[in-house]
Amino acid sequence: MNMKNVLLPAFYLPPISWFSVFLNPENEIVFERFESFPKQTYRNRANIYGANGKLSLIIPIAHNGRRELKDIEISYREDWRNLHWKSIKTAYQGSPYFEFYEDKLRKIFDIQEKYLLDFNLKALEVIQQILKTEKAYSLNEEYIKNPEETSFREKFSAKLPSEFEMDEYYQTFSDKLGFLKDLSILDLICNKGPESLTYIRNIKQLY
Repeated sequence: MNMKNVLLPAFYLPPISWFSVFLNPENEIVFERFESFPKQTYRNRANIYGANGKLSLIIPIAHNGRRELKDIEISYREDWRNLHWKSIKTAYQGSPYFEFYEDKLRKIFDIQEKYLLDFNLKALEVIQQILKTEKAYSLNEEYIKNPEETSFREKFSAKLPSEFEMDEYYQTFSDKLGFLKDLSILDLICNKGPESLTYIRNIKQLY
């Protein structure tokens, strides 16, 4: 197997497409931690399927004057962890697998890390336990504008349609509002359960 080095941004409960890159057995994953923190991206937001459609859960950032991702601090001035958990519960308690994974998912919102990157990596550990994967990764050592690795820094837009092709699956509110593509991994886990991994492996990147 020809291994390919892939530079990946570390996201908060990443979209499903991100996992298709992360878990690809041919990809050697390096997380980017020196980039200048881009606003309004999945680095501190996750999209779930609420009763009224797409709902963005956003981790508030403490403004400390630092720009590099590794130095971005989380603000705990409001109880966002509790709010996010309540939103997830409300959105997914009617889904086929929420109860099955509830205790594990709840653990994510007990994590209290100073830095966003550390929180995202801890949350990823929980998701890997649920998916029964043990994908290894490393962290980069410096910012390189044009890295040798295949870079996915700009690839996952929270504003534009997904660049990945994926089959529709049943979602809790899809009868009412239709299929919402490429939401947070939580949506897939709660609706597809143990089939999530097979689903992820069948995703194709369009361009």
